[in-house]
Amino acid sequence: MEFILTNAFSINMLSHQGHDLAFRPVNVEAVQNLNRNHGLVSAVGHADTAAVLSSVLGFDVPCNRVNVELDRDHSLVVAQYRGPRLPEGATELPAGATIEFWQVYHI
Repeated sequence: MEFILTNAFSINMLSHQGHDLAFRPVNVEAVQNLNRNHGLVSAVGHADTAAVLSSVLGFDVPCNRVNVELDRDHSLVVAQYRGPRLPEGATELPAGATIEFWQVYHI
């Protein structure tokens, strides 16, 4: 199983064969454990978002602009940003902003 860290989920990540997916909220510690035990592959396509995630998670999240297709061999960890638009060059969450983490996988 490969675990992929993304900053968004899109229907474009799915093939046309049909999918039954689960969305489960996870906390920062669970994401850190997934990275420690399995190694998260970054699919975070914006440098500022990757920098903020690195700060929140406590490990390096490289910017990696790739296409992702979710299949049974992959599980996503989606970092859902909520808040004002990130200022250019941001490395930390702005006041009032949060990141919610969701694990997305086939059931």
